[in-house]
Amino acid sequence: MTRPSFRFPDGFHWGAATSAYQIEGSPLADGAGPSIWQRFAHTPGMMVNGDTGDVACDHYRRYREDVQLMKALGLKGYRFSINWARVLPEGSGRFNPKGLDFYSRLVDELLEHGIAPNATLFHWDLPAALDDRGGWLNRDSAYWFAEYAEVMFKALDDRVPRWSTLNEPWVVTDGGYLHGALAPGHRSKYEAPIAAHNLMRASGAGIQAYRAHGKHEIGVVFNIEPKYPHSDSAGDLAATARAHAYMNQQFADPALLGSYPPELKEIFGDAWPDFPAEDFKLTKQPVDFVGINYYTRAVVKHDANAYPLHAVSVRQPNRTYTETGWEVFEQGLTDTLSWFKGRYGDIPLYITENGSAFYDPPVAEGEVLDDPLRTNYLRKHLQALHRAIAAGVNLKGYYAWSLLDNLEWSLGFSKRFGLYHVDFATQQRTPKASAKLYAQVIESNGAVLDEDA
Repeated sequence: MTRPSFRFPDGFHWGAATSAYQIEGSPLADGAGPSIWQRFAHTPGMMVNGDTGDVACDHYRRYREDVQLMKALGLKGYRFSINWARVLPEGSGRFNPKGLDFYSRLVDELLEHGIAPNATLFHWDLPAALDDRGGWLNRDSAYWFAEYAEVMFKALDDRVPRWSTLNEPWVVTDGGYLHGALAPGHRSKYEAPIAAHNLMRASGAGIQAYRAHGKHEIGVVFNIEPKYPHSDSAGDLAATARAHAYMNQQFADPALLGSYPPELKEIFGDAWPDFPAEDFKLTKQPVDFVGINYYTRAVVKHDANAYPLHAVSVRQPNRTYTETGWEVFEQGLTDTLSWFKGRYGDIPLYITENGSAFYDPPVAEGEVLDDPLRTNYLRKHLQALHRAIAAGVNLKGYYAWSLLDNLEWSLGFSKRFGLYHVDFATQQRTPKASAKLYAQVIESNGAVLDEDA
């Protein structure tokens, strides 16, 4: 029997990803305005251990050092996000040249080392001044976003070949407007659908602005978590369909099909608005690619008491789980990509985030930190990616999450996803064994994975 080869297609794009509030630090430096995450992190009781992004990985001051880490990995691309309030401290209107200059310098540093910049316009850190005006509950948010996007396109599109409008709008609304675990910390079944809809209107308006000013590629990034029924019972099958529609179709459908799945009205009941039909002309804009963030799957069971889906995820026996409680299930990545192609067509896809949090000590000993569970997760998921490509999925690249251990949002520094270990007391960076594997994958274009076929 011939062993399979995991060599990837020529030109496959290998990268790593981060986001602004999670790594930059210096959130108010050089005239920047506060974001909702700056405000949320400084609200007592909202963050594990009272952690904040005030320093994080100090990337704002150490970006040149971090680009050297990317070069050492052999990265072809780096996906980062822009802190909107660095550039427009009030979210609209007044422009801050020093804030924009940071991103311009970062882009130039990347290009100098042969690393293609991939910029995300919104990775959850809405300017606090806009939140004071209603944030994503205000229909004007779509136009605020387009204004900001236009500023960035005019400044950086000559050097940035790939843009994303939003990162994971589902997390923004589920965590920020429905359950309150993330900024801005609201808990309202009535607010969540409105915020979700305005996020997709904003994405569409940002894409329109790009078509007027940009010359390269723009897309949008969704987190997809495949749902598998706990049993074949009618209740579990219906609960699985609701969970799938809520997480995986609520944002992709209006962006790519111009409609919402019918299950959302069932989930939200009288909280589901009748959105104007013309809004879907804005949400459904042609994209050059879609980014998919994949971490785990969910096995779904009906539960009449679970709000608002009447569905719960069931922990599986004899499986490996990460520090965030997510099952390691690489087959779900292959299944997700195949499902996405079947529903939305042959759109070019990138895996824009994929990674795992396992325990690492606060201080790294030696030159390389051994992280066997994370290394195995990376290996298995890259092999699953290759199987999806072999099945005909139009997958163009992969960005590992994350380049660095960082602030894992409201979980603070308690969860480590990085390829590089960060000692947050000293800011010392140390490569992990998973980084060494990833560098070998990039150098061999995946052929090194054949050794564990």
